[in-house]
Amino acid sequence: MGLGVMGGAIARNLLASGSTVVGHDIDVGRLKAFAAAGGRPVGSARDVVEQSDVVLLVLPSGAALDAATVGPGGLVEGARSGVTIIEMSTLALEDKLRLRDRLEPLGAAVLDCPISGTGVQAEKGDIVIYASGDEAAIEACRGILAATSRDVIRVGPYGAGSRMKYLANLLVAIHVAAAAEALALARRAGVDPEFAVGVLSSGAGTSRMLELRGPMMATRRYAPAAMALRLFEKDLDVIGAFGDSVSASLPLFATAAGLFRAAIARGFGDLDTSSVHEALVAGEADL
Repeated sequence: MGLGVMGGAIARNLLASGSTVVGHDIDVGRLKAFAAAGGRPVGSARDVVEQSDVVLLVLPSGAALDAATVGPGGLVEGARSGVTIIEMSTLALEDKLRLRDRLEPLGAAVLDCPISGTGVQAEKGDIVIYASGDEAAIEACRGILAATSRDVIRVGPYGAGSRMKYLANLLVAIHVAAAAEALALARRAGVDPEFAVGVLSSGAGTSRMLELRGPMMATRRYAPAAMALRLFEKDLDVIGAFGDSVSASLPLFATAAGLFRAAIARGFGDLDTSSVHEALVAGEADL
């Protein structure tokens, strides 16, 4: 459940694989789009878990997860022995542990399986899933997860998936900011940014973020958003708190996070994270 950019793409890939997919979202428009794609919309999280043996959760925040779990019509009202709940969102580890502690006593198996990749990649099945939790439960669900991704990697016990995702998103933040800085320099130096993206992508200076988000920066077109800055800010907060929890020094991440927050302050919150380029072009990033 959760049929936004990422969840909707996953649902469509499951439908394309021949699976019967039951789904719920609080957004009526998303439910209609899901039904048009061949999905079976239902009215609550409880309905999803009552009608499914495997439930995928792709939600925007810990508050949304709590509402879907213990709110009216929540998962706890329908969870039972034999069902597997796969939490795929990027959330604080405390949120994931709270979900497990609420559902496992009801007999449900709970896995922590966050996603590495963008919504655009999800549409193509080009995401990686960091699967953590009970090994037998992961293997039982591997076929479902594989239908939505290019790789499913078991990374350890429950919670290890989220820790790996924090590392991945730290690199994403730094790589996007680095691409934005390089292309801002290209503009100031009179180098065509679109040409620069093509040349740099073929050499040692490339990164997946340059290849995916560089074209948006080059054209300064940041919609539709594969990941909106406002949503990514939540990820920045989660990574920062995780670093603090282990007393880690993250100077590059702190600089990148400052650039993203500067872009949000300039009104780009609903646009793609590649719009961090504008903070650098304008030279207004408050570091």
